Amino acid sequence: MNEIRLKQTDITLAQALKAAGIAVTGGQAKHQIREGTITVNGVVERRPGAKLVAGDRIQTNGAEWTISPGCES
Repeated sequence: MNEIRLKQTDITLAQALKAAGIAVTGGQAKHQIREGTITVNGVVERRPGAKLVAGDRIQTNGAEWTISPGCES
């Protein structure tokens, strides 16, 4: 399973798709999300601005990423 490390307390779904390399641009991420091809914790999510926190899971095309806490400073 792949990880997306948080730099803050949360990340938007569109930002997470870019960080994971699922989408190259924000526009591409929004398009994929609104098409209904992305699930968060097993539920289709159509809001690009949906906030994700540590422990959330993103799935698309049979691949999965987990949101992980970032480095503590």
